[in-house]
Amino acid sequence: MRTLLIANRGEIACRIQRTASAMGLRTVALVTADELAEPFAVGADRAVLLDGQGAAAYLDPAAVVAAALAADADAVHPGYGFLSERAEAARAVVDAGLTWVGPHPEAIAAMGDKLAAKAAASAAGVPLLAGCELTGDEPAAWMAAVAAADLGWPLLVKAAAGGGGRGMRLVDGPDRLTEAVTAARREAEAAFGDGTVFAERWVGRARHIEVQVLGDRHGNVVHLGERECSIQRRHQKVIEEAPSPLVDGDLRAAMGHAAVELARAIGYDSLGTVEYVVDARSGEWSFLEMNARLQGEHPVTEAVTGLDLVRLQLEVAAGAPLPLGQDDVGLDGHAIEARVVAEDPARGWQPSTGTVVRWRPTDDGTRWDAAVADGSVVSPHFDSLVAKAITHAPTRDEAARRLAGSLRALRCHGVATSAGLLAALVDDEPFLSGDLHTGLLDEALPPAPRRSADAHLHLAAVLVGIVHDAGAADDRWARVPRGWRTAGRASIAVGLDADGTEVHAVLRPGTMTGRPTPGTASDETAVVAPGATAVDRTPSPSVVVEARWGDEGIVAAELEVLAVDGDAGDLDVVVAATDGGPRTVHRLHVHQVGTRVWVNDELGQTAWRLLPRFPDATAAAAGGGPTAPVPGKVVGVEVAAGDAVTAGQVLVVLEAMKVEHRIVAAADGVIDAVLVDVGDSVDAHQLLVRLADAGPDGPGPPA
Repeated sequence: MRTLLIANRGEIACRIQRTASAMGLRTVALVTADELAEPFAVGADRAVLLDGQGAAAYLDPAAVVAAALAADADAVHPGYGFLSERAEAARAVVDAGLTWVGPHPEAIAAMGDKLAAKAAASAAGVPLLAGCELTGDEPAAWMAAVAAADLGWPLLVKAAAGGGGRGMRLVDGPDRLTEAVTAARREAEAAFGDGTVFAERWVGRARHIEVQVLGDRHGNVVHLGERECSIQRRHQKVIEEAPSPLVDGDLRAAMGHAAVELARAIGYDSLGTVEYVVDARSGEWSFLEMNARLQGEHPVTEAVTGLDLVRLQLEVAAGAPLPLGQDDVGLDGHAIEARVVAEDPARGWQPSTGTVVRWRPTDDGTRWDAAVADGSVVSPHFDSLVAKAITHAPTRDEAARRLAGSLRALRCHGVATSAGLLAALVDDEPFLSGDLHTGLLDEALPPAPRRSADAHLHLAAVLVGIVHDAGAADDRWARVPRGWRTAGRASIAVGLDADGTEVHAVLRPGTMTGRPTPGTASDETAVVAPGATAVDRTPSPSVVVEARWGDEGIVAAELEVLAVDGDAGDLDVVVAATDGGPRTVHRLHVHQVGTRVWVNDELGQTAWRLLPRFPDATAAAAGGGPTAPVPGKVVGVEVAAGDAVTAGQVLVVLEAMKVEHRIVAAADGVIDAVLVDVGDSVDAHQLLVRLADAGPDGPGPPA
């Protein structure tokens, strides 16, 4: 093995490149035309351009083999997702005389289909959840199968192929089964090329525990401990950790033994993961599925075992025997991983696309496996993962605290991310208690816009930055900043959007005229932030920030501006709180690009958008119907012209970042025209369906 083609993209391609390069292998990237400047493409020794756009470009085994041969590669690593669990892809690579870095095709076939995997697990003596296949196109047949299996309600409809939570629907009653099966089939067909689905008993308060296994081509198999993956959203993992706070030595041995026996039964010869669902109330555990590939959460196992799993995977693929036995596997400390995605929790987890204008992860010992860099484009054509942050510490609490701090300190400007919410989650008692389950994220921390004192402090930094930049841009206007008012006391007024909430803010001079320089004998109460050397300058007078958040009342605070350093649009602002107590000093960084502003400090990041002082009247013109919330592809049209619809009825289904978005009617109405077809690509805010006003005697107003 000398040259490795990585049939994947994003953070996992970068991760594989690091180990392959350290082993002296040349690496080849597969890229589409709009990804040539992305880190995974730039980091490879060579790149091969794929035809097409989006995930579909990575799903053609023949194209992957042709690219490998053209680049003189002798091995193919599929990463996770895409072709990693396609037996036909592995066969195509092997038949071309190349090395497939993964299990042999027969093992992939046995485990890649969840129904076949259940049969193999049962034969190996692994406990199973009750379930049944949903075949044919008749809803009556589906209902009969569910009744015969005695699954009860709610239940899960799941895709037999693939993973990552796609093609999965929770069904709370018989009247929702048809819709769930149809949607799950459509999503599974789009994601995996296989629309087979089945139903499975739903475990209401479940924990998701998985065991890492490793086999070689000489019949050796070991397990490398377990990972807890119970913190999920939309059945997709959000936080993972190793070891699990639930699992003791006896349970680890039992789960590990079952996983090894299943792997041995199918002659497994690579990295793989056996996943279990555990009833949090009873402790009963059952086989869920086996992922015949490298997992996205593998870094936490690497941290606690000290092993490089990608290196082991490559060595095994090259024919080497395992370098360790079961007794050689030890677990040291605790590791936690957070998946930072380009989705906005404050806007209902709406996908966020666009250019990353700044990417600054922490340099504090946290491992960052990132998909982006400055200038990267987050596309609607792929999933929303931006980076994974991994911390390792002697104890779980310390690992959680360090992870929370690193997530808060992350500077990701240009797209909204889940970093702030994840920081709050891992630093909150429900998570720290270790009493986890798959519904904890929604229960413990429902997304909400920030209204705290630190958000008001960040707002002050935005306003101070605006004043500073106005003067820096043109000395003639140094005293006439944006929004300057001449009536009454001198002040500036600015309108901003903050997490979807309109904020009207005023900055005006405060009541204090200045104080002695911090650190002098007459200023014994000052608390100066580390590194805030700029506060030794001549002290500034205070300012008052008044803000109205949406429909809430006015909030006011008085601050001293001690220093403003940096270039226009990229400033460090040092302020001191003047609430009657010790003068605590805060250093904030303000980064502005056009009308967008980001503020960072030790408490986290906020994002703001400056609103126009005189809104364009044409922007408010009525569209006459629902629009696309994000760029995406139309995968379903559920109505036709002339249909009467009711509030909440699904009109159009979009796919963006591998997630389906159901566009519904906001109120009763009549369809005047359907403006899109299945397969169309649409832009954000594009009108999808036009509704007619039915009038006072009709079904009701338009959505």
